[in-house]
Amino acid sequence: MRLPNARSRWQVVKEQAWLPRLEPRLPLPIPTLHGAGRPSDSFTSPWSVYDWIEGRTPERAEIRDDEQIAADLAGFLPALRSADTEDAPGPGPHSAFRGGPPEHWDEEMHDLVHRLSGRERELARAIWSEALVARFDGTPAWVHGDVAIANLLVLRDGRLSAVIDFGCSAVGDPACDTVIRWTQLRARARRTFVQDLDLDDGTWARGRGWALWKGLIMLTNRPLGQAQFGRHVLDEVFAEG
Repeated sequence: MRLPNARSRWQVVKEQAWLPRLEPRLPLPIPTLHGAGRPSDSFTSPWSVYDWIEGRTPERAEIRDDEQIAADLAGFLPALRSADTEDAPGPGPHSAFRGGPPEHWDEEMHDLVHRLSGRERELARAIWSEALVARFDGTPAWVHGDVAIANLLVLRDGRLSAVIDFGCSAVGDPACDTVIRWTQLRARARRTFVQDLDLDDGTWARGRGWALWKGLIMLTNRPLGQAQFGRHVLDEVFAEG
């Protein structure tokens, strides 16, 4: 069941309209709409009921070096991008502007880089500048918008079983869907993901910018583990030179 708050109600409406159309095109299960609830006096937002999908959220260590999961993701994302986009929503508040250009966060980034110092601050500025210069000039396509470990399900044998939570989905630039390269994947899994996804250098540059932004956002977050994870993401982003 998906019960949105006021900020995410339009994400639920979007999922209700589009998940049934996307599902037949995809090589992995996604949430299947079982029922759509209407706003009422007792609950003032639309809500959804989805069929059960077997699986659990993986641990970070499970996918870090898992080439099969990386390959499955690299097969899923192009299939998603190939889905029909007619009348589909472009980037906006409903997608947290995922699918849009990194420029949307440029003003915020000017403040975020001050969470770093010295060489790291200069490196962050250079990475962000590269992301801005590498403008998207391709055909807008469907993006998931939040390809993160919390939105993946695995079976007991560790194989990827589903991709969930399309609240940040939109039609736009696929660069935002590459962030898992830096946040989760390592070693052979990362190489498999990059090779199989087969994107141009500009898309990876924008994706690296998105990963940098995400790491900086988390760096001073209060929830347990968020700052440590943000530091980890930044280390991975900076390690590529």
